[in-house]
Amino acid sequence: MKIAPISFADRYPAQLIVPVFDMLSILVGGLLAYWLRFGTFQLHERYWLAMIIMALLVVLLNTMQRGYSSWRIKRLPGLIARLGLTWFILAVIATSLIYFAHAAERFSRLWIGYTLVSSFIMAGGARVLAQLLLRQARRQGRARRPVFLVGPGEQLIRVAQGMRKYPAEGYSIAGVERLAAELDEEAIERLSRRVVESDACEVWICVPLELGAVVRSIFYALRNHTAEVRFLPDFRDMHLLNHSMSEVAGHLAVDLSVTPFNGITRIVKRLEDLVLGSIISILILPVCLVIAIAIKLTSPGPVLFKQYRLGNNGQHFKVYKFRSMEVHKEANGQVTQACRGDPRITRLGAFLRRTSLDELPQFYNVLQGRMSIVGPRPHALAHNEYYKDMVESYMKRHKVKPGITGWAQVNGLRGETDTIEKMERRVEHDLWYIDNWSIWLDLRIIALTIYKGFVNPNAY
Repeated sequence: MKIAPISFADRYPAQLIVPVFDMLSILVGGLLAYWLRFGTFQLHERYWLAMIIMALLVVLLNTMQRGYSSWRIKRLPGLIARLGLTWFILAVIATSLIYFAHAAERFSRLWIGYTLVSSFIMAGGARVLAQLLLRQARRQGRARRPVFLVGPGEQLIRVAQGMRKYPAEGYSIAGVERLAAELDEEAIERLSRRVVESDACEVWICVPLELGAVVRSIFYALRNHTAEVRFLPDFRDMHLLNHSMSEVAGHLAVDLSVTPFNGITRIVKRLEDLVLGSIISILILPVCLVIAIAIKLTSPGPVLFKQYRLGNNGQHFKVYKFRSMEVHKEANGQVTQACRGDPRITRLGAFLRRTSLDELPQFYNVLQGRMSIVGPRPHALAHNEYYKDMVESYMKRHKVKPGITGWAQVNGLRGETDTIEKMERRVEHDLWYIDNWSIWLDLRIIALTIYKGFVNPNAY
């Protein structure tokens, strides 16, 4: 049996080095903060104790969030976002401990702030530098992990193309074994021998779902080899959503379609909506009062338009808008989309719709917890019934709360969806948002909405 070679990253993994550096960042940041606040490096013992507790908390929080798992396939924005969340939780815990211990007078608030900011900059900067150096090394052919590919030829070509597309992840092909329709004993023995001879660090079993039965045979054949074995099933004909692996009732599960808002991410998303929603609601209150008076003076009927929509997990909720049409009734509960030159739209309503000011009352829906500031736009119930069987994965939009603005809207996909193609593109963008959500993506969408989303030629 041949032992697979050990790379530098395997010999000194992130799980060992990064926690030490995070602790040093807190200690160095605390020393620097003390000098900035008091002009000396001679720390009082209670500040040393506070720094040690904070350093241990950072390692614990990062471990809980899997912040020290392998960085090879992780994107830099995701690493920094997770680190920022860790430091935010640390700040909440540190200030809470000081408050409940009645020690507020014994610690400088400026020192705490300086410590958190400086240590975050050091820890984040180290991650950025390490990622950039590793990516550069991998692009130059160094720090690579040799991989042995097993599977049908067509699938192996796609996997190899993906490896070439992402050279910064640092994988190289050590060998290939193309599978036939059936895997006999001779083929299994040959595969095992070739993997040993290739010096591969990993073996990727790349087979479509219908050949899943051969995975066990291959895995058993590699039982005496030390290379890591991964199963890459072929899901190219399925629209996955936030897919990952999990353990359910003691069994390994492949999550094909799940919401990204579970656990801490759900709390972060709600805090984002409450903080930003409250600030925006206060700022827009005078505008809302002016619009309400204008609607009342220019056309008979209520100020607000209320309509049931589908929310998170398909639950019905009542959405609020400023009324932009004349009061009317449609036959048989039908809902007709507004179109260009629609006679039902009032003159003031046309302005409100074009500038998206008719959406402002939905910040009340956000504070209620029925909507988010950012998310897929909610459609009328009749439109959901119409499109759910015509657009693949349409209903997966409802795995999260609907939003006032969204990724589709800032990419010009708003207004009337008079063709299936337009709705397909909107759904595609909505699902991309759900699959790639981060708080930084939300902030980017909000910024883009402010920059170009208020006035749009497709809104009428």
